[in-house]
Order: sequence, then structure tokens, then C-alpha cells
Amino acid sequence: MNILLLGSGGREHALAWKIAGSPLLTKLWCAPGNAGIAREAECVALDVADHEAVIVFCKTNKVDLVVVGPEAPLAAGIVDDLAAAGIKAFGPGKAAAQLESSKGFTKDVCRDNGIPTAAYERFRDAGAAKDYIHAHGAPIVIKADGLAAGKGVVVAMTLDEALAAVDMMFGGGFGTAGAEVVVEEFLRGEEASFFALCDGEHAMPLATAQDHKRAFDGDEGPNTGGMGAYSPAPVMTDEMCRRTMDEIIVPTLRAMREKGAAFKGVLFAGLMITEQGPKLIEYNVRFGDPECQVLMLRMRGDIVPALFAACDGQLNHFSMRWFPDPALTVVMAAKGYPGSYAKGTRIDGLDDAAKAEGVEIFHAGTKEEDGRILASGGRVLNVCALGRTVAEAQARAYEAVDRITWPEGFCRRDIGLRAVAREKGG
Repeated sequence: MNILLLGSGGREHALAWKIAGSPLLTKLWCAPGNAGIAREAECVALDVADHEAVIVFCKTNKVDLVVVGPEAPLAAGIVDDLAAAGIKAFGPGKAAAQLESSKGFTKDVCRDNGIPTAAYERFRDAGAAKDYIHAHGAPIVIKADGLAAGKGVVVAMTLDEALAAVDMMFGGGFGTAGAEVVVEEFLRGEEASFFALCDGEHAMPLATAQDHKRAFDGDEGPNTGGMGAYSPAPVMTDEMCRRTMDEIIVPTLRAMREKGAAFKGVLFAGLMITEQGPKLIEYNVRFGDPECQVLMLRMRGDIVPALFAACDGQLNHFSMRWFPDPALTVVMAAKGYPGSYAKGTRIDGLDDAAKAEGVEIFHAGTKEEDGRILASGGRVLNVCALGRTVAEAQARAYEAVDRITWPEGFCRRDIGLRAVAREKGG
């Protein structure tokens, strides 16, 4: 198989690493890739937003499958354009990708199909949104409707925070993504990430994970795209996974089919596990980042047949097995992230760090210049490890982190804290 992977982050490095291990693979390209991905695939300087250029590349190189990593090209309809050109692609079409590209769309799907989620209203006017907030009080959640790189959500603990978030979003803080906002009920419980592979008709549950969104230890600081994750999520018992499939995933697939927008690809449900059971916080229509990294470490066997089965409507004949050992990843980010940060700083010690037991390092925002690895993004490295327990995976990951020399970087030191406490009976 000739496979083209689109994207340049840690999620794509993890996917490239997993795809590269397939005996079915003939050639793997990644566009545009990064310094880590270049060790698994041939990186090509394609503009992912230029769909015609991607199509020409696929035809010239006889690409059998395109795997779309990030959400932006999915929301822009790249899968539809590739399909129209006769090229198979893993991921949803533009209409189905609205499950991520419009939070309001997803909330309406939930309301219309009895899918458990937080109570909400949609607003295009700041005054009306503020009236709703005053009527409901804080804590309350304000979300930009469109794509905002994982940062378009404000969990406001006070009225002033909530009102400021409305002004910020309608004031262009997230560009066009904030032209409409969703204001919703604050849910209490434990968050978890649930992934299902979908072929339009059938859904196959994958592993669960839990991520850490806040920038600093103790869940302090601003929301980020994710500072670390571990899998499996202890809160996702067999019963909770079954309920998530029955009450959330399956009704969503049915609803999208009825809309003429059958969902194929990965459906990533961000959940709140409440006293009443699982409730949907939001959908993403691709693998999470950094959750994908821990999923790929725990996945047994070959991912490539699963990707084809999702494209071809064959998931009902398919099953996926997982290593029982937990996996954990620590994100190393540039100081200042998620705000402004320096680029081009040098990172040393990666080869030594990768030798730590059970460790795999995925690059998120790196480039190589004259044999040196330089930071080129906000989230820069994913230091991952497997262990017999979460505590062991955590210890291995931080041992590797401590072998990396990068004065301009930082990471949280408490990834997996809640799961480790559970293991100790805390």
C-alpha cells in the first residue's frame, strides 16, 4: 500500500509510527510532517489546504489511502474532494465533520436525538448571551461555535469571567470561530475521552483516555490543546463504555446517516462522567492530540486494515485488541504556550531520552537544521511510556523528560496524578 498522511503534529507522528510498522505498507509520505515524522516517512512540502495539489500528488504517486490527521482539512472538505477524484481517504466528509466544526450543530443533534449532554443555547448576539448568563448564573461554560485549535472553550467560574468571555469571543478573540457562541450548563463529574472507529453504519470502540488541558500542575493556568494524557481512563468501566456506545455513539451515527452525512473515520467523544452517567461535552472528528499517542502505544497489531475497514464499510467484520499495560504521555511545550513563545530554540538529549525503558518520543512541533532539532511550535514533544501500572509509565516518562536538555521548554510534572492516586487506593 502507498499511504499519504496529512499533518505535522504529535498525533501524526504517532500515526506515522504505527502505520510504518504495517507489513502491508509499501511507501509512506507525510505532508508536511516534522523532524520526528521524517524518521518514519518521506516528508513532502504539500500545502494541505491546496486540495488540488494533494490530488495531483496522489495520482502521480499512486496513493492507495490518504489518512487525514487534523480537523481543519476535514472541515474544509478534503475527503469529499479526494473521493470525487477517485482517491480513498480516512476521515469524515465536510457535512459529517460539522460534529467538530460547529459546536451548535452537535448540540442540536444531541437535543433532537435524546443524546445526553449539557443544557445549552446558541447565540449570535452578545446581549442575548449575557442575558442568558445572568439568568443561569455561574459556573457556566462559553464555547466558540467554530474551530479554535482546542482553545475555544471558557469554563467560567464567576459571572464576570463569563461576561468577559462573551465579549472576547464576539470581539474576534477566536476570529470567525466566535461569530456564534454556545452557552451551556456546567457539568460536574470526571472527564474522559472515548474513541470509536466508524464506517458510516457500524462503530467499533477503541481504547479510552484521559487528558490534562490546563497548562500548569494542579490543573491551574489557561486551557491548552492538551499537556498530557494516559490510557486507559479508570473512570471508563466496561459498563460506562457500553453506555457511551449505546446512548451517545450509536444514536449519533444513526442521526448523521438520516441527515445524509454518514460518518466515517474516528469519532472522539469528550465525556463528562456524571452521577447520571456519561454526558457528551463535545465531539472531535479525528484522533485526539495527545490522546492518539497513548492509543497507538497500546494498540496491538496492524492499524492499516482498520483504516481500510472504516473507509469500506467493513467494521462489522473487524475487531481490535489492546495491550493491557497503561500508557502515559507528557507534553513538553515552549515557555509561554498557549500564549506567545519563542521558536527556533535547540533541543538536546533526545536520543538518550528515547533509550529509557518503555519510552517512545513523538515530535509535535520540531524541525531539523544542520543535524540539530529545533522547536518550531507551541507543543513540541510528546514523551510517552508504557508501564505495568500508570505509576510505572509516569516514572518512565519523567525519567526520559529529565534526560532532555531544553531550557526554553516546560512541562507539567503531575500527568496521571488522579490515576496514580487510584492505584494507591487514594
